[in-house]
Amino acid sequence: MIYKFKSKAGGDILMLGPNGDALLRAIGRDPAAKGIIEPPAMAAAIAAIEQAVAVDEAARREAESEAAAQGRTLRPRDGVSMRQRMWPMVDLLKRAAAQEVPVVWGV
Repeated sequence: MIYKFKSKAGGDILMLGPNGDALLRAIGRDPAAKGIIEPPAMAAAIAAIEQAVAVDEAARREAESEAAAQGRTLRPRDGVSMRQRMWPMVDLLKRAAAQEVPVVWGV
């Protein structure tokens, strides 16, 4: 499945299924083909995404530290980091909150 997040506050954001599922889980939602994030819920959604990114980065730092302690180097990440993948959604949520318009997908 492909998620297409839309809002009058900014351009559309496309995410492949696993990434969209991870985003929705991070904000406390079950993955669904259709949905909406209302303006009152956006601050909590932004905080949840930022927390998920912080956890991901802390896990990476820990893995790098453990690898260094064992005298080896950790492979670079494959692909895009969670921070890079989630930043457009955080930006859209901030814009939508400021304009008091929802973010929807699947409609």
